Amino acid sequence: MKIKEHDCVVLTADLPDEKLKSGDVGTVVHVHKGGAAYEVEFMTLDGHTVAVATVANNQLRPVSRRDISHVRELQAV
Repeated sequence: MKIKEHDCVVLTADLPDEKLKSGDVGTVVHVHKGGAAYEVEFMTLDGHTVAVATVANNQLRPVSRRDISHVRELQAV
């Protein structure tokens, strides 16, 4: 499945510099070089942006019909 702008995606790898973990869900805001990488916005459930990260195509996947939301609390800074 091709990932497009505004698609919801799931991280498949931790991004420690961004404090993001595998399983976190974000929204694609830009597609780089035909899908080589993606700019993805990650937000809290109440709408606050946590990070906008450039993510390689092998570090994410589209959401699927079998995915279910799960909550984790962010570490205090």
